[in-house]
Amino acid sequence: MTFTTKIDVKLAPKLMEDLKNQGFELSKPPYTIFSAKKKGVSCTLYESGSLTVQGKEMKEFMEFYLEPEILQTFQYSHPDAHLNLEPHIGMDEAGKGDYFGPLCVAAIYGDSEGIKKMRELGARDSKRISDDGILKIAKKLRAEFPYTVIRLFPKKYNELHGKFKNLNRLLGWAHAAALGDLALKTGCKKALLDQFAEKHVMENALRQKKVEIDLEQKVRGEEDLVVAAASILARAAFLEGMKTLGEEVGMELPKGASAQVKEAAKKLIAKWGPEILDKVAKTHFKTTGEL
Repeated sequence: MTFTTKIDVKLAPKLMEDLKNQGFELSKPPYTIFSAKKKGVSCTLYESGSLTVQGKEMKEFMEFYLEPEILQTFQYSHPDAHLNLEPHIGMDEAGKGDYFGPLCVAAIYGDSEGIKKMRELGARDSKRISDDGILKIAKKLRAEFPYTVIRLFPKKYNELHGKFKNLNRLLGWAHAAALGDLALKTGCKKALLDQFAEKHVMENALRQKKVEIDLEQKVRGEEDLVVAAASILARAAFLEGMKTLGEEVGMELPKGASAQVKEAAKKLIAKWGPEILDKVAKTHFKTTGEL
């Protein structure tokens, strides 16, 4: 078991002094400010501000020293105290920055017991989970919770982008559709969205779809467990969509919008002709013009 968090590196001198007094031996491996070890616990602070703690006796170290003295939160030793257990819908999206593949929007509902269950199933910010982990956790979430996923494959996405002429308005429309559907299924009147644009974009989309709900929009919304679960569902839908498209064109499609992506697009055009891009790619990206 490893605990990882970010701290202000200005705390390093205090941390080092305290650890020496607690009998830790300090060293300085590459890319670290220090690494400290004693029987049952090791603690490393990296130059980036990442702090990792591990070992059989880390629980006591966390609860009686690190949390009260340094972190000033008790998320590790008393996780439920920090959970938002109010029943609500969480929402997030995946694929908007990827040239290839679908745009996926997910909404999931959790009540107070469900939110604890989400944590047990491993729900956390999807950016901190491997692709395999995403697919496994998503499968469990889909089996246990009410959810709605909207997956727009490139052909449909490009058609809609042509109508909306703006990615954020398209995203607002998709989020409002997913939220409206899940609110109807669950009767839930409260939702939290990982904010992706100015708040009025989403408010307008909900008005147009006549969805009445108490919506909070928050930057870094995935700190909320239900939004984190939605981010996993959206990411899984994107990965599964990429696999489907890759199988259809006989080639694994790379993620993102890098030089590697452009090379893959050139190979696809050589094999299928330029019209293949409408099937596999978001054609309004500047990558299309460069090709």
